[in-house]
Amino acid sequence: MTEQGAGPDIGSVGRAGRAMAVGTIASRGTGFVRSLVLVAVLGVQLVPDAYNAANTLPNMVYELLLGGILTSVFVPLIVKSQKEDADGGAAYTQRLLTLTVVVLGAATVIAVVAAPLLIGLQGFDAHDRSQHDLAVTLARLLLPEILFYGIGASLAAVLNSRGQFAAPMWAPVVNNLVVIVTCGLFLALPGSGRLTPATITSAQVLVLGIGTTLGIVAQAAVLWPALRRVGFRWRWRLDVGRARLGEAARLAGWMLAYVAISQVGVIVIQRLAILLHRAHPDVPGLTVLVNASLLFMLPHGIVAVSIITALLPRMSRAAVDGRLADVARDLSLGTRLSSVILLPVSAAFLALGPAIGVLLYSYGRSSTTGGRDIGLALAAGALGLLPFAVSQMQIFAFYALRDTRTPALVNLAVVGVKVAIDLVLYATLPPANVVEGLMWGNTASYLVAVIVSGWLLGRRLGGLDSARVLRTVVRLSIAAVIGGLLAWAVAAGVVSRLGNGPLAAVVVLVGGSLLGGVAYLAVALRLRVTEVQQVTGPLKARLGR
Repeated sequence: MTEQGAGPDIGSVGRAGRAMAVGTIASRGTGFVRSLVLVAVLGVQLVPDAYNAANTLPNMVYELLLGGILTSVFVPLIVKSQKEDADGGAAYTQRLLTLTVVVLGAATVIAVVAAPLLIGLQGFDAHDRSQHDLAVTLARLLLPEILFYGIGASLAAVLNSRGQFAAPMWAPVVNNLVVIVTCGLFLALPGSGRLTPATITSAQVLVLGIGTTLGIVAQAAVLWPALRRVGFRWRWRLDVGRARLGEAARLAGWMLAYVAISQVGVIVIQRLAILLHRAHPDVPGLTVLVNASLLFMLPHGIVAVSIITALLPRMSRAAVDGRLADVARDLSLGTRLSSVILLPVSAAFLALGPAIGVLLYSYGRSSTTGGRDIGLALAAGALGLLPFAVSQMQIFAFYALRDTRTPALVNLAVVGVKVAIDLVLYATLPPANVVEGLMWGNTASYLVAVIVSGWLLGRRLGGLDSARVLRTVVRLSIAAVIGGLLAWAVAAGVVSRLGNGPLAAVVVLVGGSLLGGVAYLAVALRLRVTEVQQVTGPLKARLGR
């Protein structure tokens, strides 16, 4: 039971999280299928490297300008205006949306013009003219996504501030379906059997670039009906001088610093991956890193993002009311709930990563070797899954307190550690293991973020319920290690008899997941982990009927 006025209990957040998780599973699942289709259609060599680099740019520019602000800072500000303004914050929100569109529209034009410079920053130059030119062309087709990312995030922020989470969770499904259809059209076009930057046709480039951008346009457009259903009408308000943007500007300034620091880390890791492949053409770099990172983010997106999205408005309201103990309670709850799923998933990635990569990425223009490379990179980053999720929750707790300065300063140390480790590992590891090393660097930086941010938040909130969190994490870790070891034993036995092909991967994943999963649940229940009992209790009740 929670105290009067306290944050939500496990049941309430679990119900909200499960409701959002359905949409998130659909969006992440179709996004995953999209990545499989892209690898099958483009392979893991030069063309997908150019595509992935160009497709990263809109995200980087958008995040650098307003991305984090829209998704993190605007929600607490809108919630505050809803409580304090006579019109329920409608005019304030309309001014924020108008300013967002104007700023991102101008930024989109500038970014398209500066596409060659942006591509050059990522490591593409005249060393390979055909790949450089392909990357620039794709960038100019994809950079208009900046504006529509911003519109979509703005509408999602308004919906989230009003307790509406379903539409933003489902919207990416439309984007993913558009890109999958785009890949089908790409395959239908005439072209060379061997796809390279020199042989790809203009029609193929246009279909790939325009189709990908249309996916983001559709993702933003499908939120419009949901916005109207909650009674909000987007009207252009050019009187932004009355928007009381002083607090927003202060919060945004430090948010921009945070994002800029983060993008330094992104640029460094991408350049290292591109330089790796340039120096060793037989070793895939950026595409392996991108797809391993996508697999890494899949469980986080389904579990932790759903929980964070449910808790942020609650934490924001608690912070506005001065209920700091409730903010700490919500953060503890989110960490414990995330641990229930993310710790066994980490163990599964460690034990079954190569099989996952082979099963998912060994088709079309890819190969068993390419799929295994992705799986090994996934396994290398597995231990960072929970620290990453916790660090993101801590950042959102700061944002709920309307403090963006502290996360920015912490991020300076975090990215510094990441870059230093990445550079050392790039220089010392064998080329075949560099991408795995880059994933290790990520894990180290997440741990630094959790330790530093946790200490600062504990001082701010008067404690973080650390003993309870640690007790839950230790018990779940014991269960996850036992389950992971059993899954690894299955994988080793199957590979020794059937090899590393897709058939063996299926057997490994089915057998390892079942045995490891049952062992994890059995040990966790034996250790009486309350959060696991909360999840399995309703299922037991239904089965007992």
